[in-house]
Amino acid sequence: MRAVHPAEHGPTLPGEAENALKIVVVGGFGAGKTTMVRSVSEIRPLHTEETMSRAGRTLDDAGRVSSKKATTVAFDFGRISIDARSTLYLFGAPGQERFWFLWERLLSGTMGAVVLVDTRRPTDAWYTLDRLEHHGTPFIVAVNDFGGPLHSDEHIRQALALGPEVPLVEFDARDHSSSKFVLIALVEHLHALAVRQKG
Repeated sequence: MRAVHPAEHGPTLPGEAENALKIVVVGGFGAGKTTMVRSVSEIRPLHTEETMSRAGRTLDDAGRVSSKKATTVAFDFGRISIDARSTLYLFGAPGQERFWFLWERLLSGTMGAVVLVDTRRPTDAWYTLDRLEHHGTPFIVAVNDFGGPLHSDEHIRQALALGPEVPLVEFDARDHSSSKFVLIALVEHLHALAVRQKG
């Protein structure tokens, strides 16, 4: 895998950039984390996807996402320039249980997180929510529609025991504008939390 210099794809970071904002995209196995980072990053994302082996398919319970051919084995990385002084760095965490040990490092220094929920398997996000709450990391929940059964917001909130204070949005991880909307929703949530704490 060749490292891609930012100048090759997308704008370079200005020398006076001062604020590096870290956001983690997390969720269950096959929920669309890599797809989201790819769709919204202004540079070609760094990713650590590998073709799934027969043994890996058994280990990762790939039967529930039979069309999945590759999987993230470390993390995905993307970048968005907000303005001349602020840059958003996106880290997509691996969803398989055998790679959960990597989450401790990925969550370190994180401003907030996007929890991806697959409409076919909403309860796969349980571990994700538990880890974020353990770390005290603010988050929003983004429901990625894979064409599975439709669920109301109330159903998703009940399935995940989400309180009304946690924003819940629907999106398509393949679409740039849709993924960007999710990140805006997270930033607005973080701003609201900061204002509330100051008040």
